[in-house]
Amino acid sequence: MAEVTASAVKSLREKTGAGMVDCKNALVEAGGDETAAIEILRKKGMATAGKKAGRVTAEGVVGSYIHMGGKVGVLVEINCESDFVARGEEFQQLVKDVAMHIAATDPRYTAREEVPAEVLEKEREIMREQLKNDPKNANKPDDVLGKIIEGRLNKFYEENVLLDQAFVKDPSKTIAELVAEKIGSIKENITIRRFTRFKMGEGIEKKQDDFAAEVASMVG
Repeated sequence: MAEVTASAVKSLREKTGAGMVDCKNALVEAGGDETAAIEILRKKGMATAGKKAGRVTAEGVVGSYIHMGGKVGVLVEINCESDFVARGEEFQQLVKDVAMHIAATDPRYTAREEVPAEVLEKEREIMREQLKNDPKNANKPDDVLGKIIEGRLNKFYEENVLLDQAFVKDPSKTIAELVAEKIGSIKENITIRRFTRFKMGEGIEKKQDDFAAEVASMVG
């Protein structure tokens, strides 16, 4: 087994936010392999998150992120259990990271539960037609096609649902896993409640000048 050094523990703590003792134990369990230790901590963080999931999150922060010289802006509300944690550096950094992520990826929903039933049905309908037009799948039974469609819906969630998206600063984890890690290290329940993303000029129909017509009017 590889020796677990203080520098290795410190490095793992910086990457995961977990406690020093937890980092050391994870490295020992992983035989000194940092990647395996991160996975161990992530799994433990998910377990801790599950235990705390029912606890009320009435405190928190409304954070913001502005990008591209004011061209894209995000407001996000992330909740925790106490004002003490809300004011802490680790929680504040989580809010900044999530706001930045939203600015970069433009998700449509926070969680799967927010996706309207009619939107999912429309996606299923499109996928069903695609499968029927594919010679490899056209003759498969409906129940088999149904399973393929449900599998492909995961891709829709990964593209449109914040918690299912890969974190832009570390694509090896989802936003849900990022939050779970913070629950494990902060020891409080944390929830992303809502967000709004603004893009300059979005929804405004810009005037399209007809250059040829303009030239014609000037010479005619």
